[in-house]
Amino acid sequence: MSVRVRFAPSPTGYLHIGNARAALINWLFAKKNNGLFILRQDDTDLKRSEQRYADAIIEDLKWLGLEHAVFFKQSDRFDRYHEVVRTLTESGRLYPCYETPEELDYKRKMLLSQKKPPVYDRAGLRLTQEQIREYEAAGRKPHWRFKLNPGKIEWEDLIRGAVSFDTADISDPVLIRADGSFLYTITSVIDDFDYKITHIVRGEDHVTNTATQVQLLEAINNDKPFSIQFAHTTLLMDADGQPLSKRIGSLSLRGLRANGINPMAINAHLARLGTSLPVEPQLKLQDLVEKFDFKYFSRTAPKFNEDDLKLLNHKLFHMMPYEQVKPYIEKLECLKIKEAEWGVLHDNIESLDDLKRWETILYGTLTPSKSNDAAYIKLCFDVLPQGTITESTWAEWTKKIKELSGKKGKELFMPLRQALTGMDHGPEMKKLIVLMGYHQVCTRLKTQFTI
Repeated sequence: MSVRVRFAPSPTGYLHIGNARAALINWLFAKKNNGLFILRQDDTDLKRSEQRYADAIIEDLKWLGLEHAVFFKQSDRFDRYHEVVRTLTESGRLYPCYETPEELDYKRKMLLSQKKPPVYDRAGLRLTQEQIREYEAAGRKPHWRFKLNPGKIEWEDLIRGAVSFDTADISDPVLIRADGSFLYTITSVIDDFDYKITHIVRGEDHVTNTATQVQLLEAINNDKPFSIQFAHTTLLMDADGQPLSKRIGSLSLRGLRANGINPMAINAHLARLGTSLPVEPQLKLQDLVEKFDFKYFSRTAPKFNEDDLKLLNHKLFHMMPYEQVKPYIEKLECLKIKEAEWGVLHDNIESLDDLKRWETILYGTLTPSKSNDAAYIKLCFDVLPQGTITESTWAEWTKKIKELSGKKGKELFMPLRQALTGMDHGPEMKKLIVLMGYHQVCTRLKTQFTI
């Protein structure tokens, strides 16, 4: 069977860097194996799910270049979920429990105080019909648990290697809340079964869930083994080694995009983070596909540093040909930044937003600096070679300035750079003045010695 993987975000918020990593790893694995990348919208929480988030998820994935082959929403599948629930109930694998949250918490604390694992005691299975009627008469509604079969649950994880759980150490998982709503576990497993998912690739915080889901898959499959392979990635940490989730709101894909981060910088960074492969700028997703392999993934939690992403973003822009960056430039409405400008500027920008500033520097109006030596700028203006400016103009011009002023080095060049660009760094001046042209250079110099 061909590889089929899924990415299943909930439309209760915007995608963040952790979501993007999960989606990217699934997408790369699918493409490496000529498989299908399926997008599932986990929207069973109807109160918190919002269409604006659902739309944003698709938009953000498209921005990253992670196109899906199949799309579906869990909210369209409630009839199917109820059908499976009836089957599991009839077979005795799903059973009602009437404990309140407070009673469950008390049981848990008692077990911990006795230094025992806080495993549910299956009191729900021992209820008599009379007890159930009493609970119902008192207004209690049951939550429903899945009865795990005794024994070990084992699988060969594509990242973690051999994994084994004894069901004696695991509580029967709650699949349906007292209000009748489904928990993620049952809807996810039913979807994975129905859509013939072959590989589940997700964070290591789901490892224990996987153990229960293996048995649930078999129960749905009429107690026959159902083959799915698992790969559990380590979770991202921040630069200080703390869980990234604490500041995840500041790392939404929308925020990073607004700050000028290129999608391929995100892809290149996340694809290699937590692996033995070097993080390098890549211009195309296909370049990441070719070297993707779970054998490179480490068991050590990787640290995500936003500064590293910005540096990679900077390097990426240096590599990008004009035709590839042109759509982004046009979106910024930097209409005067053409191929010639990009060729000069690309080594000196950290994000595309910098191009707005450089468009102004080259062709707009700058506020004159009062710190410049007006007499010196007047001298520079007087000896500027007239006519069309070429790359040789700068050398000829500064040679004359040096002869007349006696200045050299930084004292010669820096005031001139500041007068023309308002900055003390940037691309080579011999190339910048070619772009600016004779008239603009003259205008800039005049504003400096006439203020």
